[in-house]
Amino acid sequence: MLGSSFEKLLSIASPSLLNADDAIDPRVLQSANVHANDFTVALRQRNGFFAFEGALRFFPSRSVPISYGLHEWNDRELWRFEYDDLTEGCFFFAEDVFGGQFCVSNGKICTFDPETGQRDKLANTLEEWAAAILADYEVLTGYKLAHEWQAKHGKLAGRDRLVPKTPFVTGGDFALSNLAAIDAVKGMRARGNLARQIRDLPEGTPIRFEITQ
Repeated sequence: MLGSSFEKLLSIASPSLLNADDAIDPRVLQSANVHANDFTVALRQRNGFFAFEGALRFFPSRSVPISYGLHEWNDRELWRFEYDDLTEGCFFFAEDVFGGQFCVSNGKICTFDPETGQRDKLANTLEEWAAAILADYEVLTGYKLAHEWQAKHGKLAGRDRLVPKTPFVTGGDFALSNLAAIDAVKGMRARGNLARQIRDLPEGTPIRFEITQ
């Protein structure tokens, strides 16, 4: 059930990315299973939004020029195919500035590391997720680097995320010099390929990683 934490998050977020009267197709939220009603309520309050200077994106129900939507974003053919079965059972609903995903998995709200495919429980409900974001937004959204990058380069384009040139999992720095503004789909596809390579490899095995703008 949504409450004060989600309301507070909305109070510091952007306006809705879709018109308030835009119909929400219930099929879009089916894979959110036990949380489907909460997502319906959330989207009726704010159908997609950015927060923390664009570091956090909560996907709208359908795609708009500034953002991918839930239906398209969760389509296997957009980027999930690159992860094989690593995204199985996930409903992705938000992301941080690096493209780190927030998803529903096994009835819990989890983080999803795009470089490894690892899922970690963050909260039990959407309200708890909002509380966690508010309590630790610099870590969970990448706000500090998002702010610094945009102060230097200008506002990040709506569909872009800041993808590390050298992946964090292979020792890449959390530094401006290691970040490139890339369309979110390109970033996820490249790292899906990386996640497949490293999932079963012994430590120290050479891997190949390439992003193209």
